[in-house]
Amino acid sequence: MTIISLLLLASLLPHLTFTAHVNVGIVNGREAKPHSRPYMVSIQISGQHDCGGFLISDQWVLTAAHCWNRYAILTVVVGAHDLSNSKILDRIRVKFYIPHPGYLISSLRNDIMLLMLYKKVRLNNNVGLISLPKDSKDVNVDTLCSVAGWGRLWTNGSLSDRLMEAYVTTLNHVQCQRKWGPSYSALQMICAYGGGGSCQGDSGGPLVCGDTAVGVTSFGSKLHCNSPEHPNVYTKISAYLPWIHHILRNVKK
Repeated sequence: MTIISLLLLASLLPHLTFTAHVNVGIVNGREAKPHSRPYMVSIQISGQHDCGGFLISDQWVLTAAHCWNRYAILTVVVGAHDLSNSKILDRIRVKFYIPHPGYLISSLRNDIMLLMLYKKVRLNNNVGLISLPKDSKDVNVDTLCSVAGWGRLWTNGSLSDRLMEAYVTTLNHVQCQRKWGPSYSALQMICAYGGGGSCQGDSGGPLVCGDTAVGVTSFGSKLHCNSPEHPNVYTKISAYLPWIHHILRNVKK
């Protein structure tokens, strides 16, 4: 369940979550200021971090579809910085899993999912929301953005207990297409690269430009986290706004 490889899309399989998943923790990043990203959540299986996600309302989390394991019960930890302090973590069960209907486990197209929590979170200094794009416009090339997560600190390394972050810059679609070939869709994806970036365990976290979540961490090189040859790829949120708003309006709480 977590990041990918151009060479073998099949290796994405069994459930690309950032941990079994495709390969993107934050490598070459820095520790985030505690609670400076109050929208970040840790999606966990049996008390262990598996994927990232982010709060878009007081009861909804946006993440990657490949983070879903239908055979496991997921919990969402909100308001956390250091996941090692398990006694004080606020865990909430997931009530509904709603992956995009176009998502297929054999493909990373439409790699986006909504989670409805069993209860509303209480918004405060440590727990907050992040805005989504207002329209379907693309993010400009060479925009400085950021990523964050509790994923691996280097390829095949250990997960981070503390939330890490890194700055990345958006690349043009021609460049992304050249590096990823048919795996990359300009209509549905954004790719970005920087001195630091996502690694295994960061799947589902947001690509943040300004104060807006514009992408969902989806995949990268399986062989080398934050590879310049295969820059990390994010599901383009603006392409899914109608679907997101439809679900939020129509699913009964």
